[in-house]
Amino acid sequence: MTRSLSSLLLAGSALVAVPAFAQEAPLPADEANADAEIVVFGRGETRQVQDLSGSEIVTLAPGTSPLKAIEKLPGVNFQSADAFGNYEWSQRVSIRSFNQNQIGFTFDGVPLGDGSYGNNNGLHVSRAVISENVGSVRVSQGSGSIGTQATNNLGGTVETFSADPVGSFAVQANGTYGSDDTIRGYVRADFGNEQGLAGYVSYLYGTTDKWKGDGVQEQRQLNAKLVVPVGTAKLDFWYSFSRRNEQDYQDMSLDMIRRLGTDWDNFGPGQYALAIRVADIANNRGDTGAPVSNPAAGTAYPAPIGTVDDAYFDAAGIRRDHLAYLGIRGDIGSEGKYLLRGYYHNNKGQGLWGTPYVPSPNGVPISIRTTEYDIDRYGLFGSVTLPVATTDLTVGGWYEQTDFSQARRFYALTSRDDPGRSFTGFQKNPFFTQWEFDFSTETLQYYVQDKIDLGALTINLGWKGFRVTNEATPVVAATLASGRIKTEDWFQPHAGFAVELGDHAEVFGGFTQVTRAFVSASTAGPFATTQVGFDNIRDTLKPETSDTYELGLRYNSSWFNGVLAGYYVDFSNRLLAFSPGAGIQGNPAVLQNVGSVRSLGVEVAGEVRFGGGFSAYVSYAYNDATYRDNVLDALGAIVAATKGKQVVDAPKHVARGELAYDNGPIFGRIGANYMSERFFTYENDRKVDSRIVVDATIGYRVTDNIEVQLNATNLFDEDYVGTIGSNGFGNRGDSQTLLIGAPQQFFGTIKVNF
Repeated sequence: MTRSLSSLLLAGSALVAVPAFAQEAPLPADEANADAEIVVFGRGETRQVQDLSGSEIVTLAPGTSPLKAIEKLPGVNFQSADAFGNYEWSQRVSIRSFNQNQIGFTFDGVPLGDGSYGNNNGLHVSRAVISENVGSVRVSQGSGSIGTQATNNLGGTVETFSADPVGSFAVQANGTYGSDDTIRGYVRADFGNEQGLAGYVSYLYGTTDKWKGDGVQEQRQLNAKLVVPVGTAKLDFWYSFSRRNEQDYQDMSLDMIRRLGTDWDNFGPGQYALAIRVADIANNRGDTGAPVSNPAAGTAYPAPIGTVDDAYFDAAGIRRDHLAYLGIRGDIGSEGKYLLRGYYHNNKGQGLWGTPYVPSPNGVPISIRTTEYDIDRYGLFGSVTLPVATTDLTVGGWYEQTDFSQARRFYALTSRDDPGRSFTGFQKNPFFTQWEFDFSTETLQYYVQDKIDLGALTINLGWKGFRVTNEATPVVAATLASGRIKTEDWFQPHAGFAVELGDHAEVFGGFTQVTRAFVSASTAGPFATTQVGFDNIRDTLKPETSDTYELGLRYNSSWFNGVLAGYYVDFSNRLLAFSPGAGIQGNPAVLQNVGSVRSLGVEVAGEVRFGGGFSAYVSYAYNDATYRDNVLDALGAIVAATKGKQVVDAPKHVARGELAYDNGPIFGRIGANYMSERFFTYENDRKVDSRIVVDATIGYRVTDNIEVQLNATNLFDEDYVGTIGSNGFGNRGDSQTLLIGAPQQFFGTIKVNF
């Protein structure tokens, strides 16, 4: 694929469309006209919420994460270092200044955990479902639906839903080739009929070279869904298998970008001798604390290298997941309904770094450092809705048991001439286990909600409560913490209203209060510190809470669909964890409550349908999120002067504009995403600049069953920092926690349906 394609894309980009065979899950009844809209702005809802159909996702570059697709929605800030938004070390999503660890994620109601890279209680959505099998995505910018299976949704929820079977025999096959030898193949076979058993089985294989440096990012995935009518009810079954291997990009600092340029990366397999030399020099200088390994290497780093952390000998993330659920849903009488769903998730993962800080026992000055994850979790959730007079009363609950094992291990490289190990597979036979813990997390949640229908006025009243018990047990003794801690809040109120103003407009507003539970891990939360530190905080540490107030106006007509909303968020008991040193060193964190955050914001979005296949979409969000307190030590001295400073990774301005066309065989889109400057230190002395990234799609339906699609990401080759905070945020000064955004890339896809 060559850059000359840009002229073709620009010439045709009046652009967006719905491919002929995009699969969609049914949307709620109040969104029956969704097919004609790019985004459904939650008509009838008492909170700020939008739905994005799966047909929107498949017009993006094939394999694009549903999380990248929602960046067009107001208040959503998405970042990644790859074109698809799937690279998990770099993947970040925040809503109204809350980071992804403070957002609830679900798939068909099944909880996906807190969105962290080393997830202790879930998995990323791109491992749960293939993008072509997404039916819709719902984003709630406040705290989300009261019944969401999440105990961390301070700042909203992202709910992804799978597409239902088409109810007949059909086969779909897609093939993609593009920049950096991207190869992607997807095939899906549907079977059954609309009145009886129906299902599908699909398989994905995708691989792409890194856009800089050496290495590949590869995924194999299987999805299967079955829907079976049983009397007036329906059974549904889902199974997903995912195997993902990702070789990492190097984390950068502003100094590294200045010295080395944005194309700098880790040492690849062909640079093993250079990696050994740099490690030897670092040992000779005393930079790693490791014994001197080769005095002849000297003490001067080869230009342009300035520190041992400028490049490592490779890094990678490997994940294997099995996810399954079985559920039943049906009606109770003429107006009641029920849902019951049980699920199981098993994960095995390793995060690998070639570290010069711990040598191999055979004299090689580098070893492979891993953080290893094993998750076994199961759960059950359900709800019952019954009409009571003019109200619909819903009662629901959720139970989950998670067993999580985490370890830090080191593996020897073979020799100074041959590493003898690949970073694309699970490592075996460690020479050292630094620490290993077994964690047990038990979650019990319930909610009660009453929807009162008074004609033009709808009122929602309710509350939820939960208890989360976390326990850490050491397997290999270490200085990190073990013990037991609990989060309990049995009353978190939710209230909202929606008032119809004629046939087209409505006013909505509400209040929600949410508590975030502690997590169980040695790399995050209260256990990611020393035993002494944990013992000092276990009885005084408070869980984070948020109070959100919203007020907005929606308007919908045959030619325009839009929303205007304002919000105020009071975020209390903010938890701050900071690990000194480079991320590769894995130093214990210091965790404490450091005060509160106030957020004020406005969100606006709208779609205009011009006729003749043309439409336009625009969204804009203003968010003023500031810390209300300084960070103090135990004696009251200022550790970080954060009062009045802007929240890290919280741009004040985020905007999206799209022009789309879909008429007959031709379809396409061009869209621009703007993000203002972002701070990556708590004292706001370091930041990355604003950026505008443009993506485009153009396609042609050759017949009803054959379609060709071309995609360009970062069409104008913007040079920018994508992800910030990959290794956390510091109080002040430069740090190695930035990832460069992917350059201009092109992809071509052929889709066949029969």
